[in-house]
Amino acid sequence: MAGNSTFGTGFNVVQHYNAVLQQDPSISAPVAAVSSLVRLVEQQRATTMLELMKIVPEACSQLKRATHDSISLSAGCDVFLQQMARLSQGQSAEECSRALIQAGSEFVQGAGRCRDRVAEFGSAFVRDDHTILVHSYSRVIMGLLRRAVKQNKRFRVYVTESRPDQSGLKAAEELQALGVPCEVVLDAAVGYIMEKVDLVLAGAEGVVESGGLINKIGTYQLAIVAKAAKKPFYALAESFKFVRLYPLSQYDLPTHRSDLLAFKDSKPTEDWHARLAATNPMLDYTPPELITLLFTDLGVMTPSGVSDELIKFYLD
Repeated sequence: MAGNSTFGTGFNVVQHYNAVLQQDPSISAPVAAVSSLVRLVEQQRATTMLELMKIVPEACSQLKRATHDSISLSAGCDVFLQQMARLSQGQSAEECSRALIQAGSEFVQGAGRCRDRVAEFGSAFVRDDHTILVHSYSRVIMGLLRRAVKQNKRFRVYVTESRPDQSGLKAAEELQALGVPCEVVLDAAVGYIMEKVDLVLAGAEGVVESGGLINKIGTYQLAIVAKAAKKPFYALAESFKFVRLYPLSQYDLPTHRSDLLAFKDSKPTEDWHARLAATNPMLDYTPPELITLLFTDLGVMTPSGVSDELIKFYLD
């Protein structure tokens, strides 16, 4: 049963996950993953805990394979599996399923409030006449900046173009719609404009046990430049993006492929834009010593506080 992509029910967890993201682009990957797993539990027909304990982890594995081991999706799956481990103690499959559906539904419904909490804590660090540098597009950063606008704070924003998908342009469009003075800069220009900046904001695909950050490619060098220029570098993340990983270098990330940036033969007429997207990494790792503070729904914390929160969640 566990090896069947529809688990004998006609329900395809990967298709549902993709549909959730298409229907509401504001939903993040871990929330969409939990929503899909809740629907799976509603649809599955397990009569024993053994069956249920096979079905849900297999669904998590399918989601991870279908999305090339997305860090944030994996975090959502891990949260759901941990809840299942807690709720399975001394319960029947039917009782555990009901409890899982309730816990997962509450998680999905509360995810928006987590983002609001991050914005609440982080907006206190934005002041009048600040110039802010933002990397790429981040829903949680946009939430913080919208909150600052509602508080009638006047500030300016530089946004990195964020190659290869140029996602920074989306952030610039939303900021301009809010009436925030905004300028898009080349990724290679961050050192040039850092002197004008008061603080740097970065989102997160995941926050690892050390408090380090996994995020869109380019975050690492941005943090290095900010550190050299003595500018505060703040990372924003909901606590459900805390992941049990401990990378020591860029090549320890689950998304690392040995064929990325390998020397290959090429032709003068080759589409270099397409090749950039295909052969370059999409994420990098920023060590905790480069991060000033983390803004989370649990509060403002130093990177060292992440391991404490992970211990509370997984061991308490």
